[in-house]
Amino acid sequence: MVQGGEYPAPLKAEDFLRFDQDQAALGQLLFYDKILSGNRNIACSTCHHPDLGTGDGLSLGIGEGGIGLGLDRTAGKGENRIRKRIPRNAPALWNLGAREIHTLFHDGRLSRADTYENEFNSPAEEWLPTGFNSILAAQAVFPLVAQFEMAGNPKENEISGAVHDRIDAAWPILAKRVRVIPEYGERFVAAFDHITEAEQVTIVDIANALAAFMAVEWQSNDSPFDQFLSGDASALTAAQTAGAELFYGKGNCASCHSGPLLSDQKFYALGLPPFGPGRTRRFDPVARDVGRMAESDALEDAYRFRTPMLRNVALTAPYGHNGAYPDLDGIIRHHLDPSRSWANWRPAMAALPSAPWFREIDFVIWQDQRELQRQQQALDIGKVDLSDKEVRVLVEFLGSLTGKSTLTPPFGEPDWVPSGLPID
Repeated sequence: MVQGGEYPAPLKAEDFLRFDQDQAALGQLLFYDKILSGNRNIACSTCHHPDLGTGDGLSLGIGEGGIGLGLDRTAGKGENRIRKRIPRNAPALWNLGAREIHTLFHDGRLSRADTYENEFNSPAEEWLPTGFNSILAAQAVFPLVAQFEMAGNPKENEISGAVHDRIDAAWPILAKRVRVIPEYGERFVAAFDHITEAEQVTIVDIANALAAFMAVEWQSNDSPFDQFLSGDASALTAAQTAGAELFYGKGNCASCHSGPLLSDQKFYALGLPPFGPGRTRRFDPVARDVGRMAESDALEDAYRFRTPMLRNVALTAPYGHNGAYPDLDGIIRHHLDPSRSWANWRPAMAALPSAPWFREIDFVIWQDQRELQRQQQALDIGKVDLSDKEVRVLVEFLGSLTGKSTLTPPFGEPDWVPSGLPID
């Protein structure tokens, strides 16, 4: 990996895709509306809430069947209790409308490519429809049909039943759910030139509206660091300036968190302490997560995960693909000395809402010493010696990546949604 690096160019308006404001306003309602979930009990906003940095504040999320938000979210009870934790940390949504983005999800299973002649390499393969306005729009359709995220369990509703047949079978059903609501039908006709009647609304139109909202709502390029990059040397404090010098120098952070987005969009094995159900493949014998290898089928990609972007990172705890560390100090120290941090890590550091029926599953992987050894040995980062003071100024620098407009987004949370369902 490259050692160190120069400061990147500042993020500018032209670095972002342009989206229609009327479509974004429609997307705002859809984002907070539980109508898009199989059992009408969870919305996109449940796991990507602005009050929680566009995440959920949990290490591993509580999806379909849960109740509440963030650390107060419960895993349900009785027949409605969740059957599995979400195996990975809910990623933040900042700057996903950037033109430069070509790969999404922790394992990169969605990317811009013509593999299936529909513009994307995705889990839907050749069954992914065409017409998405961005990779962000293509991404938006997958949580809707994920069993433990939004679709629900087999036999519970028509969405999960359709997904059981084939992934693309559920999307027309969801689209009809939305378009038959008069308010939504009228708004789609008004916002999209190619739609003249509600019956024409498809899942692609819904996804394009969601993408327009997310891209406009969470575009962030007005942090003190952005001002610094634009020429205002006084925008950073002395500690933040010292942290920036470490980030782009001795700390070697910019070898991966590079460019204007502070991510090279590549994949690295960091050796994070594992827990949870794992994002297992059908033939995996243990509750493990092999990361990028699950998408590429290349052994060298084992346990590698996508480099996250860092704008507003101070708002998006916990950290890591599985939320292993509750604060920036912890995740920084892990990058500096993975082996030591692994040895010092404790299960109590994971933010996991109580679910007694998962007690044996949550940390079962720690009983498999061979698997733990494989994960610890698959490292793309080496030890970097920094003092406690240097770690502190790195934390200060990461705080300078918080945008000034994060508290005043263009749309905010709606007071109601056309379906009439409650908003979290």
